[in-house]
Amino acid sequence: MRRIGIVRCLLAAVLFGATAPLASQLAGSIPTFTLAGLLYVGAAVAVAPSVVRRPPAARALRAEWRPALVAVVAGGAIGPLLLVAGLARTSAATGSILLNAELAATVVLAALVFGEHIGHRLWLGTGLITVAGVLLTWRPGVEVDVGALLVVAACVAWGIDNGVTAGIEQLAPEHVVALKGTVAGGANLLIGLIVAGWGATTSPGDVLAALAIGAAGYGLSITLWVKGARDLGAARAQVIFAMAPFIGAAIAWTVLGEDATAVEVMSAALAGLGVAVAMRSVHSHDHVHDDREHDHEHGHDDGHHDHAHHPDFAGDVAGRHAHLHRHRVVGHAHPHVPDLHHRH
Repeated sequence: MRRIGIVRCLLAAVLFGATAPLASQLAGSIPTFTLAGLLYVGAAVAVAPSVVRRPPAARALRAEWRPALVAVVAGGAIGPLLLVAGLARTSAATGSILLNAELAATVVLAALVFGEHIGHRLWLGTGLITVAGVLLTWRPGVEVDVGALLVVAACVAWGIDNGVTAGIEQLAPEHVVALKGTVAGGANLLIGLIVAGWGATTSPGDVLAALAIGAAGYGLSITLWVKGARDLGAARAQVIFAMAPFIGAAIAWTVLGEDATAVEVMSAALAGLGVAVAMRSVHSHDHVHDDREHDHEHGHDDGHHDHAHHPDFAGDVAGRHAHLHRHRVVGHAHPHVPDLHHRH
């Protein structure tokens, strides 16, 4: 399993988990969905310089507009709308518990729809992390009703978003984040302003703080997740990213001075064990790579990228770089995970 993919997804979880307690400090003054919209808008702002510097090529847009549209609509519009509808019809405790279903939805969809190899270790790791998440968020009063089903449906929408996003290879991760930030930010902000407005105590400083938190906890975090998912597949990337709530809890304990309960510590340890088990999930068999041409970040030390470069190529040939390149038909066997070249 590619170490750089693991590191990127872990850093994404750290950023998201670290900024979650900071965002919670703003939740008292900014209505929930208005805050969510500002966080996503902050993500779009964070990647805007990169998008301006390297805009998506027309060829990439033609090749990827359909999956990009599915990912953005499912994750940025349908998911938040279903969540709003669900939270309005069920208890806060039920909503918090069921949000853990996103990991399970991502892994199940990755296996059944997106053709990712899962394996028993990843299934076990997913189960451990899901149980840990339930323990971390458990509150009395959990019930199954229409609202609960809508929250689960929102998690399925985000699972679709994760699976589709991991397979987008022609658009840079920054392009994907810009689309998600714009659509998800606009959708959440519109919902928030319609339902609750800006909030009676929201100050310009609060808005700027939300944008800054979104730039780091959403913009940079999602960019790292997308890059990691291309190396690992959506299921494994989401397993690592699912550590974010536990990282946030650890920061709340150590930085904000909140008391840690035995259940919270146990759930964090259980989630860590789940990630460790899941990261040992690889498989090896004979397989054939078809002739294909695409543009994505890669190195020349993975046995799949042995192409030559144009003399005018300005990138770092020795390190990881991105450009349009072609793969010839090749058959071989080696340990691998469902990265961009191994969706079988």
